[in-house]
Amino acid sequence: MLSLKKYLDMIPNKPGSTGPISNELGPVILASYRAALLAMGNSGFRACPGVGSELQNNLAKLEVRLAANTTSAVVKETEAQVEEQLQRWGGNTAEYFKAKANDVKELLIVLAGTAESMGQRDQKYASHFSQLTAQLQSIANLEDLGQVRSSLLQRANEMKSYVDKMTQDSHASVAQLRAQVTTYETKLKAAEQIALQDPLTGLANRRKIEERIEGRIAQSGTFCVALIDLDRFKEVNDTYGHNAGDNLLQQFAEELRSNCRSGDRVGRWGGDEFIVVLDCDLSTAQAQVERLQKWALGEYTIPPSAGGKAVKVKVEASIGLAQWQPGRDMTALIASADSAMYSEKPKARGQKA
Repeated sequence: MLSLKKYLDMIPNKPGSTGPISNELGPVILASYRAALLAMGNSGFRACPGVGSELQNNLAKLEVRLAANTTSAVVKETEAQVEEQLQRWGGNTAEYFKAKANDVKELLIVLAGTAESMGQRDQKYASHFSQLTAQLQSIANLEDLGQVRSSLLQRANEMKSYVDKMTQDSHASVAQLRAQVTTYETKLKAAEQIALQDPLTGLANRRKIEERIEGRIAQSGTFCVALIDLDRFKEVNDTYGHNAGDNLLQQFAEELRSNCRSGDRVGRWGGDEFIVVLDCDLSTAQAQVERLQKWALGEYTIPPSAGGKAVKVKVEASIGLAQWQPGRDMTALIASADSAMYSEKPKARGQKA
């Protein structure tokens, strides 16, 4: 470092070693020296703000001291202190950047591990990420922070492009998976529909009707059930065969459905028994039953079998009607309708007689 004390010693007719500088060159040199101290402090701070503030503050204090006291002893002492401050700043700065470099290297190693794990997750990009892992590990061995920065930016862009491609592939996979799920949902709904549908007539089966009744009970609303039993249906099977009996059931089911209101639920209870859940009170339900007796019962034509002729069959039925009452369960409701239905059987047999 430039020694201000050397120039002071060269000044002719200088006062004693403890006296002030009095020649014309001395003040100029001293002012330049003080300015250099402030400039070094500011430059040290800009070069490394993390540790430069200490250098900046200490050099500023020395500059103030020189302004107040300009003896040769003070100048010599200041020179030693400036050298000490610069050495300390240099050591601290080296340690600071070394720590930062280590942090960057650790980050790169973590990124390399992440890239490797991502590559293992998707074997399609395994080779890309393996290369990227090797590149990141080599960057961690660089000492030049400028090279580390530029290499890291390049590798980060590469990783982003790989991730973007993986995201696109993932979206495609998700879309395909959603399509498959939709297909399976459709199939499941169809299977559920089949499970709740009578295969012969297409009406709701007993399970579906029971669900409807339980739901209406849970709502505590007014509703009725009508049990319908086809009279002497066994005679049709015995006389014309089971195919003819099945055809008659199908025809009757269609007539029953078409003559019920849209809000009522029609189902096959089992065998030749049908059931209707009516969302109304008993008097309205009775009127609906009379409508069914008028339009759904009567003469049906059974298509001819192979080599046979079409036959006409008169369909009659016993109908039992019951209204749900609060506090009653489904079993009691069905039993009440069943009892009312069987009370009609003797009348039907009497009419036949």
